[in-house]
Amino acid sequence: MKNNQYINNESFLQALIQYKFDLKDSIEKNQKKPKLSDYIGECFLKIANNLAKRPNFCCYTYKEEMISDAVENCLMYFENFDTTRKNPFAYFTQILWWCFVRRIQKEKKQQYIKYKATENFGILDEAELLELGDGQIKQLEVYDNMYEFIQKFEETEFKKTTKRSEEHTSE
Repeated sequence: MKNNQYINNESFLQALIQYKFDLKDSIEKNQKKPKLSDYIGECFLKIANNLAKRPNFCCYTYKEEMISDAVENCLMYFENFDTTRKNPFAYFTQILWWCFVRRIQKEKKQQYIKYKATENFGILDEAELLELGDGQIKQLEVYDNMYEFIQKFEETEFKKTTKRSEEHTSE
């Protein structure tokens, strides 16, 4: 029977427990923090790479940045893991998931800024697009997609702002 698990949760937990023990020991002896084991880092990377294959995340052009950010987050916060909990895989998968979501939000905001600047500076003026001749329809579709993205982004931001102000006034 083939085992589909790419992380052994029990070994991962034991490695984290050992690190916590070594960390506590080094603090008591006033030594610098121990190096994170390669196995723990490898587990973070495996979880991130496999999470990036999910349909939610697989088609983004900045997938490598998502993975890098996620592994960095795991490295920053892995000491917060409570070793009495028996599922480090689930704990770190959640950290990675939300890191991916934050990167997507950042990238969408950057894309909005680029599109808004393009719109404000009139780089894609409709009169210029009409003069293009053969490529006219494709160019106008790109222009329409850009406007649609701007509109959706601004609507989402407006809803967030409205919700925050309602929550703030109800307190």
